Amino acid sequence: MQTIWLGGAEWVAVLRIGLGLWWLESWRHKDRKGWFERGTGIAWAADVAGKHRWGVVRTGFRRVVEPCPKLIAYVVVYAELALGLGLVTGFLTPIALVAGLLLNLLYLTLMIHDWAEQGQNAMMALISLVALFTMAWQTWSLDAALGLFL
Repeated sequence: MQTIWLGGAEWVAVLRIGLGLWWLESWRHKDRKGWFERGTGIAWAADVAGKHRWGVVRTGFRRVVEPCPKLIAYVVVYAELALGLGLVTGFLTPIALVAGLLLNLLYLTLMIHDWAEQGQNAMMALISLVALFTMAWQTWSLDAALGLFL
C-alpha cells in the first residue's frame, strides 16, 4: 500500500485516535448534571423509544432502562469517556472498538426514524469496523507497547 507522509499503519492509528477524540467530545458536551440529577438524557431516550415503530425497541427500553434509569445514565455517559480514553491511548483497543460499535448501533437503532445524528453514528460505526479489521492497535498504542492483542 502506498501512502503519503505516513505509512498505512500510522494512518489507521490516526483514524483510531480521531475516533477516540470524537467519543471524548461526545462525553465532554453532555450535560452531566442534567443526565445524573434530572434524568434528562434517559427521559429524552424514553420519549424516543416510546414512539418507536419497532416494538422490540419499546420493549427493550422498558425492560432494560426503565427499571434503573440512573444507573443506565452513568453507564452511557462514562462508557463514552472510557471509549474515548481507550481509543486515544490505544489501551484495550479491540474491546473499545467493539463496545463503541455496539453503542453506535444502539444509538442508530433507537434513532432510526430521526436522522439528525444518524450520519455521525454511521460514520463512527464504519470507522470502528475499519480500525478493528486493520488491527489499529498495532501502532502508537499502549496495547502495542504492552504486547497485547498481537
